[in-house]
Amino acid sequence: MAPGNFTRVTEFILTGVSDRPDLQIPLFFVFLVIYGLTVAGNLSIITLTSADFQLQTPMYFFLRHLAIINLGNSTVIAPKMLINFLVKKKTTFYYECATQLGVFLAFIVAEIFMLAVMAYDRYVAICNPLLYMVVVSRRICLLLVSLTHLYSFSTAVVASSSVFSVSYCSSNVINHFFCDIAPLLALSCSDTYFPETVVFISAPTNLFFSMTIVLVSYFNIVFSILRIRSSEGRKKAFSTCGSHMMAVTVFYGTLLFMYVQPRTNHSMDTDKMASVFYTLVIPMLNPMIYSLRNKDVKAALKRYLTNPYCSFKSM
Repeated sequence: MAPGNFTRVTEFILTGVSDRPDLQIPLFFVFLVIYGLTVAGNLSIITLTSADFQLQTPMYFFLRHLAIINLGNSTVIAPKMLINFLVKKKTTFYYECATQLGVFLAFIVAEIFMLAVMAYDRYVAICNPLLYMVVVSRRICLLLVSLTHLYSFSTAVVASSSVFSVSYCSSNVINHFFCDIAPLLALSCSDTYFPETVVFISAPTNLFFSMTIVLVSYFNIVFSILRIRSSEGRKKAFSTCGSHMMAVTVFYGTLLFMYVQPRTNHSMDTDKMASVFYTLVIPMLNPMIYSLRNKDVKAALKRYLTNPYCSFKSM
């Protein structure tokens, strides 16, 4: 077809989670509750770990940044998604879509590597406790967090730029509730070899390296815990990493379910459900996992509720 027969896309239409009109209002309230809990939970973690004098350790420094990432990731998706439940035409402008994809990728890649950094932190704390404050010093913490955000930003710029370097003509209906890579490339009217290659190399590489760090760290952690003779000592050591192990299992389990499933079983409906989980449900669950299973966080919250002025350090 001649290029002149194409109409260049200036906006996209999102199909949303469901196209059934009778489900729009119920789904709006469901996801409004999820997003409300996400904001409240992650802001609580950020506030407590920033201000409470007993939570000024590397573990809670990394937890604060994970909460920031979770809050950001959810906020990139949820507000637009909630608006689209209430309107008939679920449109998003071309550059708005590009921005959403870029910011989403930055946060999701940052979360992948922040979980790896937190696994390394737990490895040092349990396997080399005497060197913990030296190996995971404040300078090292800042360096690890800075590198995580710098790498995630660079990856997002490259991936999103490659996705929007192709042409989009005529067809503009995205079969998703946000601007994601696969449904966008499905609409392209030009060769998608380059962006597909970028994604094919980047996504598995990031997942492989982060999972390798997590698995090696927890292999050594489990080995060290099993060498502890007292059951009380093993229980105490496990409690310091139990919350993180649960968060890692839920997050990586969802990603593996999405990316490792056979192509014959692959569908956009499955992708939507998996995307709902890692963009909206997991950011809501993480504060619950870390607060309900962590006695230090629960104690900090109790101190704040009983005497907020004395329990918090001066900012």
